[in-house]
Amino acid sequence: MLAIISPAKSLDFEKPANTTLKSTAEFTDHSKVLMDSLSKYSVNELTKLQSISNKLAELNFERNKLWQLPFPETAIKQALPAFTGDVYTGIDVSTFTEGDYATAQKQLRILSGLYGLLKPMDMIMPYRLEMGTKMANARGKNLYQFWGSIITDSVNQSLANSGYDVLVNLASNEYFKAVDTKNVNAHIINPIFKDNKNGQYKIISFYAKKARGLMVRYIVKNQLTEPDSLKGFDLGGYEYNDNLSKGDDWVFTRG
Repeated sequence: MLAIISPAKSLDFEKPANTTLKSTAEFTDHSKVLMDSLSKYSVNELTKLQSISNKLAELNFERNKLWQLPFPETAIKQALPAFTGDVYTGIDVSTFTEGDYATAQKQLRILSGLYGLLKPMDMIMPYRLEMGTKMANARGKNLYQFWGSIITDSVNQSLANSGYDVLVNLASNEYFKAVDTKNVNAHIINPIFKDNKNGQYKIISFYAKKARGLMVRYIVKNQLTEPDSLKGFDLGGYEYNDNLSKGDDWVFTRG
């Protein structure tokens, strides 16, 4: 099975990656088209476009100006260890071996507003461009229209190359909308994580994000290939809840 996750807004390009594995992002030519436009935005325009603070806009204004092809060796890092944030806290690449990274390279994909679809070991430059950004471009009024069928086709290619016929959706709604689920050549499973709050099971965003990362770690560390094996997921105190699960929506509860 192939798992798919969202990227993170926060990045760490200061700490060296604990792996020597590297790969090349597939769609950097498309990324350049986006960045050619994005680099023309002023700090104030970035603030409005991305709904971010002036300080963040200044940081990304500088990033956009420096972004180039080919990537400078001094400004790149593998995608999986570069991203930080709640999901990636759950993944915890500090515990990964080279074998774990190799497994992730085969069984994990990362959606991205700028890069489309990334393999974990793809080298990237720092950026900020969320998939839901309403950035007009030559292909439409937003990034969903820009990427069109490119991401879905790439997902299908990854599935075909690996021989998998199951896609585990661990991405946010914002990012998974970039995948045309009707044309994915796989059975799609949607894990949902709920915590007990005042006697009721509810999705609590912070915990749910971290749980997605925990499930990625569970898949990678155990080299899981069969979807039913996900029902054994028990990291962070979660367990599969058969009563709340319906169809392809598999619910995991805690507390």
